[in-house]
Amino acid sequence: MKKTALVAGGAGFIGSHLCEALVELGMKVYCVDNLGTGKAENLKGLKRDKNFKFIKKDIRKKFTIKGKIDYLFHLASYASPPYYQSKSIETLMTNSMGTYNLLELARGKKAVYLITSTSETYGDPLEHPQKETYWGNVNPVGIRSCYDEAKRFAEALTMEFVRKHSLDARIIRIFNTYGPRLQKDDGRVISNFIWQAIHNNDLTIYGDGSQTRSFCYISDQVKGLIAAMLKPGLKGEVINIGNPGEFTVKQAAVMIKEMTGSESKIIYKPLPKDDPTRRKPDITKAKKLLGWEPAVGLKQGLEKTIEWFKNGR
Repeated sequence: MKKTALVAGGAGFIGSHLCEALVELGMKVYCVDNLGTGKAENLKGLKRDKNFKFIKKDIRKKFTIKGKIDYLFHLASYASPPYYQSKSIETLMTNSMGTYNLLELARGKKAVYLITSTSETYGDPLEHPQKETYWGNVNPVGIRSCYDEAKRFAEALTMEFVRKHSLDARIIRIFNTYGPRLQKDDGRVISNFIWQAIHNNDLTIYGDGSQTRSFCYISDQVKGLIAAMLKPGLKGEVINIGNPGEFTVKQAAVMIKEMTGSESKIIYKPLPKDDPTRRKPDITKAKKLLGWEPAVGLKQGLEKTIEWFKNGR
C-alpha cells in the first residue's frame, strides 16, 4: 500500500524539495503551509501530480487530515534572522503551539514524526565541532532567542511525547542549507552574497568575516531527512544533518565573487549581537545510524545555486 507523508512547511525552500523527493519515492504527499515565507511557485512542478495535495493551513491552529498518515515532517518555521526577528512572536508560537498540534496529529495517526531543529540550538558554541550531546551556549533573552529558544522548546516538547506517549519521533538539527529556491532577501549568507554579486552590489560581511559556517547543499539535506525518517529504531534520537566542511564568511564571499565574475566590492558592517562565531557539525552519528554523509562540495553546489539565481529567480 502506498505510504502517505505530511510535510508541514512544505512550500518553503527545504520543504518543497522534500515534497518532490517523497513523491518521486512513490508516496502520497500532503503539503501544509500558510505561505508565510513559503511560495506556491516552489510547488509548480507538483501541482498536477495525483499523489500531491497542497493544503493552506496555519499549524498554530489545530487541524486534521482525513485518512492515514505514515510520516509527518515538521519543517514549519520562520528560519532566517530578518524573518524570525520581524515575526518573533509568530516564530515562538509556530514552534510551541504549532509543534504541539503536529505532535498530537502524529500521535492520533500513529505516524512516525520528524522535526527539523537547528544548529542554532547550540548558540555561540563553546564546543567545536558540535556534537548532539552538547547542550549549547544560548542567550535566552537575546534578539535571536525567539528562534533559538523556540527550537529548543520544540525539541523538549517532542521528547516529552516520546517519553509520555511513546511517539516514534526523531529530532534533526540541520545546519546552513543552500541551493535553488533560496529567497534573495532571506538574510542568509549564500543567498545574500549571490544576489549582491550578480547585481554588482557591495558584498556585505558582518563583522570581520572570520566567523565560520558549514554549508550543506539542498539535495544532501533532503537525502539526510528522508534517511532519518525511514530508518527504523530511531525513536528519541537527535541527529545532526549538515556538511562538516568549514568556511569563513569571507572565504564564501570571495568564492562567490570569483565564480560570478562580479565587480562587487566587499564591505564590512558591525556584527549583529549574539551572532555565532563558529559552526561545524559533527556528523559521526549520522554516518553510523543513517549511512549518510554529504556528497556535494561547496563549489559544485554554488555553481548550481548561482545558475538558478541568474535565471531570473
